[in-house]
Amino acid sequence: MKKISIIDYGLCNIFNVVEAFKHIGCDVIVTDESDKIKNADYLVLPGVGAFQNGMNGLNEKRLIEPIISHVEQSKPFLGICLGMQMMMSSSSEFGEALGLNLISGNVNKIPNKMENRKHKIPHIGWNNLIMNDIDIKKIFTITRKTYPVYFVHSYMASCDDSADCIAYTDYNGLKIPAIVRKYNAIGCQFHPEKSGHVGLDLLKNFIRI
Repeated sequence: MKKISIIDYGLCNIFNVVEAFKHIGCDVIVTDESDKIKNADYLVLPGVGAFQNGMNGLNEKRLIEPIISHVEQSKPFLGICLGMQMMMSSSSEFGEALGLNLISGNVNKIPNKMENRKHKIPHIGWNNLIMNDIDIKKIFTITRKTYPVYFVHSYMASCDDSADCIAYTDYNGLKIPAIVRKYNAIGCQFHPEKSGHVGLDLLKNFIRI
């Protein structure tokens, strides 16, 4: 049985994430202890809310170094929603703030208009994933015609290296990075735990790394 460690830093909607991993047969622990995080087999950083608050929560609990140590050991890491955004280098949300820098790039507010097309902010609801030029089996165990997933966010990441963005969604003409990856560190802007069979399939593939 795969053992999943979920980081609790005070800004997490943990229950649904825990239940999703249990549903696919994992042993799950929720922790804010640095040793358990550093030595975890599979590490998950969920989160909702503001970037600065999230990074402050990690810093106050002294969890930044253990997270980076885990990733530097090439062990699997998954960031969800705010957790994905904190994987980036920095964010402009409520002023400039530094992230974990697991993937080079930054986080900015979703523009409310582009080429005379308006975007409702926050972006809430179901959108299809569009894969960049990758082997789909690196992300999902099952090939499907469509990949609908559930988003709730007002800010979006951008990667300095386009190869780090492996899937995006088209939000009324705006390409929003939806899955980022650098080696075994993966981030999802959407909520796989709320995305039905598609989300569960992504989690199943994650625990095969």
